[in-house]
Amino acid sequence: MNRQNIEVRLIKENKKAFLPLLLLADEQEDMIDRYLARGDLYALYDGGELRTTCVITREEDQGDGVYEVKSLATDPRYQRLGYGRLMLAHVRELYRTRARSLLVGTGDTPRALGFYKSCGFQPSHRVPNFFTDHYDHVMVEDGVQLIDMVYLRMDF
Repeated sequence: MNRQNIEVRLIKENKKAFLPLLLLADEQEDMIDRYLARGDLYALYDGGELRTTCVITREEDQGDGVYEVKSLATDPRYQRLGYGRLMLAHVRELYRTRARSLLVGTGDTPRALGFYKSCGFQPSHRVPNFFTDHYDHVMVEDGVQLIDMVYLRMDF
């Protein structure tokens, strides 16, 4: 990865065109539909090629100045090369002045939790039975059935 070739774009139109990548992070389209239109969609390109996406939403029910990272996903061919970390660093800088906190919700798996903690997020809270209550199929990540949504938080 040549960082000089990295560009992050705010996508304002035709957000559904990014659905194949978004579905890697949130595998049920109607769940993505709940936040895609109201969120800011960012796409990270390396040399003009799409690598990573994420959606940032304002979460007014969590208090003023709280935003959430949703559907952070990297094309499987380019995972574990630092693109997700670069995207989070970009988002952190963009929202540092307008946000009080960034939240991210994920499954209760060591790899996902370890990744977000290594990016500066700290454990916040969990929503019991989120995956079993809101998804129409069993969700499995890294061989673990997802039940609770685990939230991590980064305060500014």
